[in-house]
Amino acid sequence: MSKEPHQQMFVEFLSEEGYRPQIGDSGLISFNSDGMNYFVLIDENDDQFFRLVVPNFWSIDNEDVRRMVQAAGDDSSASTKVAKIFTVDDNVWAAYESFFSTPEHFKGIFPRALSVLNTSVQNFAARMRE
Repeated sequence: MSKEPHQQMFVEFLSEEGYRPQIGDSGLISFNSDGMNYFVLIDENDDQFFRLVVPNFWSIDNEDVRRMVQAAGDDSSASTKVAKIFTVDDNVWAAYESFFSTPEHFKGIFPRALSVLNTSVQNFAARMRE
C-alpha cells in the first residue's frame, strides 16, 4: 500500500472513532485524545508496521533531569508491554509499535494501543515525581 492510501485508511478510521485527525505537511497523522497529542507514523517501506506516538510529553531542562528521564524511561518501558519511552533531543516521547499481516489489522488493537501508551506515560510521570 502506498503512502496516500495508507494515510487515508488511518484518517478514515480515526474519524469514524470520533477523533479529528489531520495530516501535517510532513505527512504525519495527528489527533488529540484526553488532552494528549498523538501521531501515527507511516513507514513507506513497511506497510505492515504500525507506530503510534505521544511526542514531546516531558521536557529535559538539564543533565540531572536527563538522568532521571533515562531511569524513568527504562522502568516504564520494561514494565509496559509493547510501549517504549525514549528521548528526542530535549524531549521525551512514548511509542507503541507493532507489526500486522495487513495494515487494516491495526483497527482491532487501536483502543488497547492508546491505553498502553497512556499507561506508559503515566508510569513514566509517576516515576519522575518520586
